[in-house]
Amino acid sequence: MKQIMEEKAQNYKNGKINYVTEKVVKDSTITLTINNEISRSLSAIEDSLEEFAVGYLFNENMVKSIDDIEKIEINENHINVEIDDKLLKTKETVLCSDSSGGWRSKIKEIEPISSDFQVEADELINRIEELKNNAQIWQATGGTHVAGIVYKNNFIVKEDVSRHVAVDKVIGYGILHNYDLSNSYVIYSGRMPADMVIKIVRSGIPVLASNAAPAYSGCETAKKGNVTLVGFLRGQRFNVYNNKNRIIF
Repeated sequence: MKQIMEEKAQNYKNGKINYVTEKVVKDSTITLTINNEISRSLSAIEDSLEEFAVGYLFNENMVKSIDDIEKIEINENHINVEIDDKLLKTKETVLCSDSSGGWRSKIKEIEPISSDFQVEADELINRIEELKNNAQIWQATGGTHVAGIVYKNNFIVKEDVSRHVAVDKVIGYGILHNYDLSNSYVIYSGRMPADMVIKIVRSGIPVLASNAAPAYSGCETAKKGNVTLVGFLRGQRFNVYNNKNRIIF
């Protein structure tokens, strides 16, 4: 699948107009169907769709184990998933097409993470640079969010037009490849509000790092879920919010 396309544009600069050809990211409408019930359609890059489906199901609290997923079939931009009907009947179905919503559990409580995982400050500084260097679509178009998951010496990067989908994809990759998520962390390009932090809590990942800012709702959710947030990770600096003991200075 070709992920970078070209479009003609008028460029205005210093009072002059030039005709240029610009590279743009190719997004598609992805439809996720669970047990023959359409859950949602969203705009995303048609890549790593199995990883997205797995990460989405976990991060939206639909399943607790990979064994809860009975089948995943991908036909171009359609994802068909089958899970235990008993799990499906305990959840609330929401049909939407935004970048953050979807399935939402009726259970509002989240369980705090008990991981004693730690990461060195210098590693975070190096990883954010590595994240940018691996963001090939973003470098060409400026049109994607970038997310990475780090487990031991493994660092996997995924891009998408949606920051939520990018994070779902890397978490799904970790689950499919048997990562111990309690000893992993996610680093990505985007703000950290509650809906993003909830994904991290539900997956059991103890640290979320970003070059952007947290929102108050994200900080409050991190406290409740015992997640360490690292924000403004740029150059040689960053801020740590909640459970600062996970960062080794």
